[in-house]
Amino acid sequence: MEKKIDFTGRLTSGKKIRAGFIGCGSHSFRNVYPAFQFCDVDLVAVCDLDAEKAEAFCRQFGAQRSYGDYHEMLAKETLDAVFVVVGYSKRPVYPAIALDCLRAGVNVWIEKPPASSCAEIEALQEAARETGKTVGVGLKKMFFPANEKAMEIMQSEDFGHPSLASIQYPQYVPTAEEFDAYLHTDAEVPAVRWFLDHLCHPASLMVALFGMPKTLYYERSAAGAGSAVFTYESGVVVNLMLTHGASSNGGMERTMIVSDRGRHIVVDNNIRVEYHRNASLPYGASPSYYAGDTSEATAVWEPEFSLGQLYNKGLFLLGYYNEIQEFASALLEKRPLKKGTLAQAWQVTRIFEKFAEGSGRLLVF
Repeated sequence: MEKKIDFTGRLTSGKKIRAGFIGCGSHSFRNVYPAFQFCDVDLVAVCDLDAEKAEAFCRQFGAQRSYGDYHEMLAKETLDAVFVVVGYSKRPVYPAIALDCLRAGVNVWIEKPPASSCAEIEALQEAARETGKTVGVGLKKMFFPANEKAMEIMQSEDFGHPSLASIQYPQYVPTAEEFDAYLHTDAEVPAVRWFLDHLCHPASLMVALFGMPKTLYYERSAAGAGSAVFTYESGVVVNLMLTHGASSNGGMERTMIVSDRGRHIVVDNNIRVEYHRNASLPYGASPSYYAGDTSEATAVWEPEFSLGQLYNKGLFLLGYYNEIQEFASALLEKRPLKKGTLAQAWQVTRIFEKFAEGSGRLLVF
């Protein structure tokens, strides 16, 4: 056991994973490195192509050593895991880096998008099986506390069975020509690169809620917005609204899950969760709207922002703590990941590949 600081700032004891980090960029600086102070992660070494920047990150976040070459870090350090958060200009470089980590005998956590094809994910799955190591993927929408609460309600006996869902996310849908250029040339196609990157968010939420869909049909507007309908073997239908062009002020996302027994769940702006239930109001025969007891009324959960609570910090609201702690806990407990798995990364990537087949026709998974 080693000394660590708990949520209240008290000194306690427990186990941590010894971790290295590849990448010293804006996203990791704001969201991933800072989450380590709350997670069971001991940051040992930091690496970036810019060695001077790696040294600065090393000092800033309390690591012991910095490197300009991750191969050197893997060779010299004794690590349980490596976190990889790097940029890319054409295709994600995570598969190659993750393979190097696995072959060095180290578990690895990679940011999204994990890859540009299912074949790359399958190669990682094979390497993970051969080495006996774990690969976690930063599919943070699965770990948002608001989405986790929605899933808990959806799986309750009171809710019944889900029948319909609507997921709203502000994303441009590439044209057929843009998809073709990305898939069949070595060109830089920003529209598809960003679609691959951002589709991970609503697609991973859909996969977490309902699993892998059976079919997809979508249409794209002339301005680049789109509406996609997914069907499931279970009978659930999901409408994914890609609201490119909408305002980014006042909440960009909204999820609604409808049951088969007079209930629905709404998640607004990734923060506010509402559980709506039918009270007993006979049509035309009730003089008062205020019928039913509290077990039949709408329930609402929403964080307050007056106090310095953990739950109202972005590191917690946006799932960063949950996804990193799940990875660390799985390694310490020697168990498989519950969420953020390579299997789920494959499913999300497969959804991207289906979109690339084109709009206006039924696509079967």
